[in-house]
Amino acid sequence: MTDIAIYVEGGGDNIQQKTELRQGLDALLRDVKSRAQAKRHGWKLVPCGGRNATYDAFVNALRSAPAAVNVLLVDSEEAIADETGDRMRAARARVDHLTQRDGWNLTAADPERIHLMVQCMEAWIVADADALQRFYGQHFARNALPARDNLEGESKRDVCGKLDRATADRRMTKGRYSKIKHASLLLQRLDPTKIVQRCPRFGTFTRWLTEAIDAC
Repeated sequence: MTDIAIYVEGGGDNIQQKTELRQGLDALLRDVKSRAQAKRHGWKLVPCGGRNATYDAFVNALRSAPAAVNVLLVDSEEAIADETGDRMRAARARVDHLTQRDGWNLTAADPERIHLMVQCMEAWIVADADALQRFYGQHFARNALPARDNLEGESKRDVCGKLDRATADRRMTKGRYSKIKHASLLLQRLDPTKIVQRCPRFGTFTRWLTEAIDAC
């Protein structure tokens, strides 16, 4: 049995918030998780709070549990060039991005185990406007959401700003989008195929993870 351990940015410093984010991501990745469990692999999704804390937890796992499939999943925060289809080149580009932007030393990690939520996790959320409409109800302004097909080209500021405007109507009982209150609930409702269509690196992540599980 091999442990699959995903160290993910987010969840704040509150245990309850981290638990809720883990539940949301577990639901979003339910097919991959089920595949791991069917092959009797361990599955551990670890929200770590801030990005530096996530990096620290991942690097510590590389030392303390080297036999596990340890995975780093963080926001890119900024734009990164589109993938070309060359897997190793794309993996090295992800590592280079984090090395240059955050000053992280990832030389001990397999580059293919480094993955990005481009440019922020909210890009995954706005990829499924139908799920958002169902969650927020009739006063949700879906036309305010980013219109581009590839959301990875949308800045973090614009993704979050447009999501805020789409949920600004005071008649909505759930109120404006709140990462703490709403993200974990929304993640459970998203259609992964819609995220793949508009956030290519989500597809890269889930395909690689499936292959890694099968190869263990």
